Amino acid sequence: MSSTLFNRRKLLTILRNPYVFYTQIKTPQNPCPRNPLIQNPFRAAQVCYFSTNFPEYEMPSVTWGVVQGKKEKLVNRVKICDYLKNLGIIPDELEGLELPSTVEVMEERVVFLQKLGLTVDDINEYPLMLGCSMRKNMIPVLGYLEKIGIQKSKLGEFVKNYPQVLHASVVVELMPVVKFLRGLDVEKQDLGYVLMKYPELLGFKLEGTMSTSVAYLVSIGVSPRDIGPMVTQYPYFLGMRVGTVIKPLVDYLVSLGLPIKILARMLEKRAYILGYDLEETVKPNVDCLVSFGIRRELLALVIAQFPQILGLPLKAKMSSQQYFFSLKLKIDPEGFARVVEKMPQVVSLNQHVILKPVEFLLRRGIPSADVANMVVKCPQLVACRVELMKNSFYFYKSEMGRPLKELVEFPEYFTYSLESRIKPRYQRLKSKGIRCSLNWFLNCSDQRFEERLQGDYIESESLGPSFCMGGKLELPGSEIVSDEEDESDDEVLYRRTVSL
Repeated sequence: MSSTLFNRRKLLTILRNPYVFYTQIKTPQNPCPRNPLIQNPFRAAQVCYFSTNFPEYEMPSVTWGVVQGKKEKLVNRVKICDYLKNLGIIPDELEGLELPSTVEVMEERVVFLQKLGLTVDDINEYPLMLGCSMRKNMIPVLGYLEKIGIQKSKLGEFVKNYPQVLHASVVVELMPVVKFLRGLDVEKQDLGYVLMKYPELLGFKLEGTMSTSVAYLVSIGVSPRDIGPMVTQYPYFLGMRVGTVIKPLVDYLVSLGLPIKILARMLEKRAYILGYDLEETVKPNVDCLVSFGIRRELLALVIAQFPQILGLPLKAKMSSQQYFFSLKLKIDPEGFARVVEKMPQVVSLNQHVILKPVEFLLRRGIPSADVANMVVKCPQLVACRVELMKNSFYFYKSEMGRPLKELVEFPEYFTYSLESRIKPRYQRLKSKGIRCSLNWFLNCSDQRFEERLQGDYIESESLGPSFCMGGKLELPGSEIVSDEEDESDDEVLYRRTVSL
């Protein structure tokens, strides 16, 4: 009995120890064979008693989690393709793509995409989206997009515009881009708006085009604090190459005489200028301005006042407005060019808007030739509101009692505020018994006006600063400039563009 128990224990010990099955074979190359399982006593022994890698099977797919044989896989693939064809989806591009294991899984994806708002045509535009897992791709990506500010109702539109986002990794690809945008001072509540405008941003590499375009703009004088608002207004510049798009445009505008600091200020407020094609739009428009009589030395001034002029269908607009000014306002092409130089916004003004103030002046008994001269001298007249002009004209005739000739000589009168400038200054002059021209008491700063009132003499008449909307402020050299008006060259050169 004891020998039987001993033999049984010995057999169990042998079966439990796999090392006894290891055969050590002496060879000339290996005269001292060692058991590899016990060379390193600290390494866990792993023994494979037999292989299960048969050719007709493979490990479960990481995506689908179902073990399929080759024949079964081919059959299911044919079924899925037939299902898609019945829906009108062309599965040709899915040939090299791993598809789900069953038709039911594919049906869930199609239904999910359709609930987002995508149509069969949208799916056919990018059928590779059908290869994205709902659990591992679609739901995490869409959940993150909604979290950063894209409305749930617009997720379908977002996927339609940029379906490649469904392949992205939230942690590896999407989060770094969002963090980069926040680092540019894009407001958190504006992230959704920015990405809806330019969803391709989520596919850019941080160390590529985005970083270089921002660095270049800062190098030419754009304030880093304004980069965020620029991105919010026009995010497309983050995808523009510096060497082939941004720098050539900047260099060309500078060559026209536009100071680089002023150009930087323009870009801060109107980043969409960077989107104007240099060869197709900007250069032809500049040539168009010259062909219509705009003097080359004033091109920079025209662009600074109205940067949008670089991107308009300018030839058609200029031709139409020039004909209108000649027919209705009796202003010749040369006069029209002077008007555009002083107020380039006129090329986009509605002709009915232009006619209203002109007709008002004609009805007040001013000859058409004089009205034309007034418009050439002060183009801002055509943008004035008739209601305000009526009030100013009534005050001029009833209170001031001056002849129409003075209005013709100084049409800028209608551009000043009646309540904040004309009335108060006229009352001051009347109380002191001073008689002077409109230009003398209106075309100056409040400080200069006070200096004139306190003087023991009346200055000789001078032209004063030229009236040019948002443009160059040309001060007469003979006048004494007060400390407040002694601005730097950059501040005096161009003022902010006044939007109409």
